[in-house]
Amino acid sequence: CVLCGRTDDCPEKYGEKSTYVGYNLTVHYYCLLMSSGIWQRGKEDEGVYGFLITDIRKEVNRAAKLKCNICKKKGASIGCVAPKCKRSYHFPCGIQKECIFQFMEDFRSYCWEHKPVQKFSVKESRESSQCIICLELVEHLPLYSVLKSPCCRNAWFHRECLQYHALSAGVFFFRCSVCNNKDTFQKEMLRMGIHIPEKDASWELEENAYQELLQCYQHCDVRRCLCKKGRDYNEPDSKWEIKRCQCCGSRGTHLACSSMKSWEQNWECVECRSIFAKSGKYSKQQKRSLANSEKAGGTTCLLEEPSPKCPRPSSGSQHGFLLQSPKIMCQSNVTPCSRLEFPASNRMTMSLSPRMANGSLSLRKKCLRQQRREVSNILKELKLQVNTKTTRLNINTENIWKSALKGFRQRSFSPTNAIEIKFTGCRNRLERETSDGSKYRFFKLLMLNLQNSSLFEGSSVKNLTLDSQALKENLYFEAGRMIAVSLVHGGPSLGFFSKTLFDCLVYGPENVKPALEDVADVGVAQTIKTIKYSNSLSSLQSTVHDCYEFLAAAGCLRPVTTLCDKNMLVNDLLIYHVIKRIISPLESFRQGLKTLGVLEKMQTHPDAFSSIFCREPERLSAETLCDLFTIHCSSDINKVEGADFWMGYLQDVESGESVVTLEDILLFATGCSSVPPIGFDPEPTVKFLPVKYPVGNKLHNCLELPLTNTYEQFKNKMEFTIRNTLKVERE
Repeated sequence: CVLCGRTDDCPEKYGEKSTYVGYNLTVHYYCLLMSSGIWQRGKEDEGVYGFLITDIRKEVNRAAKLKCNICKKKGASIGCVAPKCKRSYHFPCGIQKECIFQFMEDFRSYCWEHKPVQKFSVKESRESSQCIICLELVEHLPLYSVLKSPCCRNAWFHRECLQYHALSAGVFFFRCSVCNNKDTFQKEMLRMGIHIPEKDASWELEENAYQELLQCYQHCDVRRCLCKKGRDYNEPDSKWEIKRCQCCGSRGTHLACSSMKSWEQNWECVECRSIFAKSGKYSKQQKRSLANSEKAGGTTCLLEEPSPKCPRPSSGSQHGFLLQSPKIMCQSNVTPCSRLEFPASNRMTMSLSPRMANGSLSLRKKCLRQQRREVSNILKELKLQVNTKTTRLNINTENIWKSALKGFRQRSFSPTNAIEIKFTGCRNRLERETSDGSKYRFFKLLMLNLQNSSLFEGSSVKNLTLDSQALKENLYFEAGRMIAVSLVHGGPSLGFFSKTLFDCLVYGPENVKPALEDVADVGVAQTIKTIKYSNSLSSLQSTVHDCYEFLAAAGCLRPVTTLCDKNMLVNDLLIYHVIKRIISPLESFRQGLKTLGVLEKMQTHPDAFSSIFCREPERLSAETLCDLFTIHCSSDINKVEGADFWMGYLQDVESGESVVTLEDILLFATGCSSVPPIGFDPEPTVKFLPVKYPVGNKLHNCLELPLTNTYEQFKNKMEFTIRNTLKVERE
């Protein structure tokens, strides 16, 4: 640079460095602006930013006679404007010495002794708080590197953070991050030497930044699209024309796939109809939704498809429970047996539980099961991205989180690779070897570690917390990525997310209204509760006065003139403490959840995914296991008695007449103590073979059971094998 003599190219500090070969001239923009003996006498397209070349030459000659009071070299083109102050310096030297350069009006400069300062009260100088931008600690001291907001009492910034923000936001969007004040805030920041460029915000200047908003959604979302040319095929004025949801516009269907006629222009998707139903505003219409399409011409709407595993039980049937599971396969013809006549058995005269005898569940449980079936199908679709290439993770059982983090960050790790787990650091040699159920166990332990980590707060249900160190180390992103990978690779349900956290991820934080129960800090919750339950204006004003600093820190100070003002105040406090405070961790966490397309599916199917994020897995029942396992039997009808023993044993276990649990049986057979959201691959099976004791083949999710003469022999062998096998594994 001809003015400061430095070769640095740092636009954030010195402005853009421009070289003009024709004039043999290189100059920093800020050096030019702040030089004391030069003015813009030309138009914007003349010379250099409106500075004429002849004027720049004259200024260089003038500065060559002045010595910098900081580096002692000549060429100091900037002088302090304070009366009687004779100090001169280069622009970079002035930055280094903490001089103030005002990028407004006459572009004045002040040396380190005469620079303007912000006034702090004695009380403020003893405290510290977080920088509103980077969330790191800011000491309340009259330092060059610290700036205080003129419009908010407790809003503090690092100078460097604020300068980067100003360069990005530009003059039209640069404002106080807490209260959105623009005029007062900009005036004070200009006085304190923050450069606010006269340009639009950087996010507005990005080419095609909002291009996706100009695109119409054209995709058929019916589970089984009937169009042979694919889900994205759209032929106007035909049965293959795609109609979008008239409410949200983000779901679509071919006319034929939803049994609609071409003249029907209006259609609502399942999600919008459910919202209307919950709000009580929905009324039956002639137009059919995706969920309510009936069979027409051989087509069926499949978003609400009934499960083939839950046929209607025969009323009055003596074998109602057995007939409820159609998954008994004969090996000779490998087709489902339409009706099996089981031999009379003492075990089948036992009384069945009312829940099974009725063969029906509450509407709520049916809905939950339907949602989880939908999640399973979605996750299986996402799993198609996973290839055959394998990545091995060496997991130390004594520090699951640290070793998992190391594995996920290794260069060879890819979410689309198959994952193989090898546990290390175990006393038992068998435990160190890679087992078939080790992947599920690893993900289960990892999710438990996440649930109890410093990234989440709350007792039974969790919200994200603000951990600046974790944010700095990008742990929120890694946590989101681990959850996404776990779900697609066969990990367990989570079940610990609060509804507020889930809604923030799916709908965006700006569309969520938090509740008092979401505040984890007991002191903060008590303060908000005191404001909420104030029963008179005087008590409310007294509470607000006592909590002045608390309200100021949250940026929620407002005049209280009526008792109704407390509702808005409480709402502001909840939004700040539950949502605004954790915006950065939330965004990082969301980016992690985008791995393998999980977040996108969550946003498309929020009700379904809520069942695995916000609810504990459904407790196993005999009916669930009976429905889960397909029974393979010989064509010899006598061997079907084994199936009789198996189902009877499940009932005994459920009623507590056994030393093992249903979870133990599933763990013995598959290596999983609960059904993963994605389901099992391959499907679990039961085989009756001439073996002495039961065998759990976790590789194929197959339970090989012995053929016995009596039920007591069958039960004793099951309990002896399962109890001792799991005992050895746990030890």
